Amino acid sequence: MVVLWLSLYLVLTANWPLWNELARIGGGAPSNYMSTVLAMSLLTLSGSAAMLSFTAWSRWMKPLWLLVVVLAAVVQHYMLEYRVVMDPTMIANALQTDPNEARDLMSWRMAFNVAIVVLPAAWLLWRVRVTPMRLLPKLLRNVGLLLLAVVVAVGTIVSMNRELAPLMRNNVHLRYMMNPIASLYSTGAVFIRPLFKHSGKLISITAGTTLGASYASQAKPPLFVVVVGETARADHFALNGYARDTTPELAKRGVLSYREVRSCGTNTLASVPCMFSPLGKDGYESRKDDYENLVDVLQAAGLAVFWLDNQAGCKGVCARIPNASAFDGLDATTKKALCDGDECLDDVMLKGIDERIAALPAERRAKGVVLVMHQMGSHGPAYYKRSAPDVKRFLPECKTNALAECGHAELMNVYDNSIVQTDRFLGQTIDWLKTQSKQYDPAMLYVSDHGESLGEYGLFLHGVPYSFAPDAQKHVPMVTWFSEGMSERRKLSRSCMEAGLDAPLTHDNLYHTVLGVMDVATPTYKPALDALASCRAKG
Repeated sequence: MVVLWLSLYLVLTANWPLWNELARIGGGAPSNYMSTVLAMSLLTLSGSAAMLSFTAWSRWMKPLWLLVVVLAAVVQHYMLEYRVVMDPTMIANALQTDPNEARDLMSWRMAFNVAIVVLPAAWLLWRVRVTPMRLLPKLLRNVGLLLLAVVVAVGTIVSMNRELAPLMRNNVHLRYMMNPIASLYSTGAVFIRPLFKHSGKLISITAGTTLGASYASQAKPPLFVVVVGETARADHFALNGYARDTTPELAKRGVLSYREVRSCGTNTLASVPCMFSPLGKDGYESRKDDYENLVDVLQAAGLAVFWLDNQAGCKGVCARIPNASAFDGLDATTKKALCDGDECLDDVMLKGIDERIAALPAERRAKGVVLVMHQMGSHGPAYYKRSAPDVKRFLPECKTNALAECGHAELMNVYDNSIVQTDRFLGQTIDWLKTQSKQYDPAMLYVSDHGESLGEYGLFLHGVPYSFAPDAQKHVPMVTWFSEGMSERRKLSRSCMEAGLDAPLTHDNLYHTVLGVMDVATPTYKPALDALASCRAKG
């Protein structure tokens, strides 16, 4: 009885995002969509009861039942606030969230929204008396409840198939809005699916990796900085035609901005490992084993490779190369100027960078250096933390993480200021690279891991399943800068590169483009996916 009442309670109190979405899809008068609301209510009720039937044992289940209610309340808050859905990718991304990111997501609004769902259920669970029963009768009742839930679900699907089949086929995201079924299923999938999908083996791809002919007679080694951006949208870069001047520093430095680049995923956990993989998006998502990646290949070639993180980790990409957090080893003055607690502006990555590179093995540095910088970038929802006071060009800003409370203009202002901050950081990175020209042939490639929704279609943040995510979450900026030394070294034609700025590219191109720029020969390199291969003179 507790499980049945709890399932009904959650259907009525924790599924408002689902009902709102059904009303939006149905449109017009309630008579247009009430039948689908009823059908989805029965499916959600029977699904919740079926899942909770496995917990219907004794009063010691009360903490677990309360935890389910808390989970449902928290999930509903974020679905209402940011229009996200709880698919396995979103759950995996949430589990990777560090304390700083989690703190940005907290608010009094969240506490209120969770409390109005949790407190009545907590009071009822505390008051209800669960009568002890013998094992066999209890097991039979639980099995009966499970079978009843299955019968109701099947009956609903059969009787409403004409309405439900096209609805679910054309709106796949609805299945991830059934609360708490979706979050419980997705959480289980995150932990269980890898046990069957991946062997746990690490497949080496570095055999046969060598440095190319350009190293034999080099006067100076190359220094290539790969900046992994965070949550930047291509359509908010002035370099790409955006009406606001969000990229004044890059515009002064002769960069090339590629305007039609699409990401591998819609969140950091999906995109970052994928963009450094030799497998491409399709191969990466269908893989059964884990593989070495771009930075492993570069290191195997004999280059000095270093990963510097101003984010919540490299998602396993840098596990086998030298790496560090940008926050580590900072002096008090720098922390005060650039950091808030354990969270810093991206400018901090340039502090002490010479010493970090000097600490790499000398014999590797003599061949060449690849430095990967992983930005905090425009990570939301606390966009107002992502820019320094002196770069806040667009005011007033949205100064809360409850984005729905802000006007559209304020939200655009605060996000665009975070792009201006990235522009300044990239400009400073190029300036630092220029100071290295006596010792190295420097270059830089910047590309964001994914984009961001800023209220379009009622969506905020990112992480919507890729198949139906809006283009704003997939269309990312990519910018390159080459010194004269690197251009001459790799015989790069600027006019050729400028002619290709509107060519369709994806994260699949990153692996091969970086290997091409660094002249690293390896069996996994594919010239057809090297975005610059056609712009290098042969011979």
